[in-house]
Amino acid sequence: MGEGGGARVGGRLGRRVLVKPDGRYLLLYEPGRHQVDPLPEPSPAAGEGGELRWHPLLREWVTVAPWRQQRTYHPPAERCPLCPTRPGEPETEVPVPDYHIAVFENRFPAYGGGRGRCEVVCYTSAHDSSLGAQPAEQARDLIEVWRDRVEDLSRAPGVRYVYVFENRGEAIGVTLHHPHGQIYAYPFVPPVVARELASGAVHLRRTRRCLYCDLLAQELGGPRGVAGDDRWLAFVPPFARWPYEVHLAPLTHTGRLTELGPEQSDSLARVLTDLLRRYDRLFGRPLPYVMAMHQRPPGRGGSHYHLHIELYPPNRTADKLKYLAGSELGAGAFIVDARAEDTARELRGLG
Repeated sequence: MGEGGGARVGGRLGRRVLVKPDGRYLLLYEPGRHQVDPLPEPSPAAGEGGELRWHPLLREWVTVAPWRQQRTYHPPAERCPLCPTRPGEPETEVPVPDYHIAVFENRFPAYGGGRGRCEVVCYTSAHDSSLGAQPAEQARDLIEVWRDRVEDLSRAPGVRYVYVFENRGEAIGVTLHHPHGQIYAYPFVPPVVARELASGAVHLRRTRRCLYCDLLAQELGGPRGVAGDDRWLAFVPPFARWPYEVHLAPLTHTGRLTELGPEQSDSLARVLTDLLRRYDRLFGRPLPYVMAMHQRPPGRGGSHYHLHIELYPPNRTADKLKYLAGSELGAGAFIVDARAEDTARELRGLG
């Protein structure tokens, strides 16, 4: 494996770049390292990405990537591809004996070449852990890694939107249990964000105010708050489509992750891990969820857009899941089995 060869990421982390035998890059973020290696060109081994097909009825893109059927599916812990490589064992995606935070090009990407990028972000080398279990300093370092990747990928050719997310738990469809998330650099603005941008633009024209800022003003100190401090608020929105859906947002208008100041990043680390620990206490076991970071697209437009993180656990009770069925999938009309005020009270009481 070759080594690429800087100020620190977030003032604390160095970035070491390795090139895997198949040409894909691996980024190792290490506290105490005084160098940030330059990023190599994306590897042809990562593929050209899927075929984009236009859905004329919904006016949105569908990505066709059949090779993703071959991705690793529920390996035993001793064969986890996201763990560090153990002496005498086959090489994993991270061929070092230990690591702090690691990022690499996805082996089975939906987007690649000149049409976006897909990366995997390993939060920790510890297999039996989670994002919520990380100490504050590790979570803070992860935010700096996200910032670094968003900044790099936003400059990549053909990228129109950078999406940071995590799928957790088999109920969500996760095939690898090691704590990790992903980053998709899309060659288009995805439809949910496009709709939010349009709604925010309409509100701005009518009121000259940010739509999400107005939502936060409505929620501060209200019955749907879950956690927070003087910089970030976690709350169950009144329009939640999942029973335990929670949004996190900065209280001051901020469009992108890269715009957060040090104190805002510290606050995000605390509030996010606080919320995830509440989730795991809710039913006395790890709660599955999707975590979705919504931010302004790269470029000069969209200044009215407000950075926020949305979390969607699929549970409606300890032993029942909410499935998307006829109304949600066929008509796009969500029906939720709980009141936001009640689920917020439950989560608030778990602090």
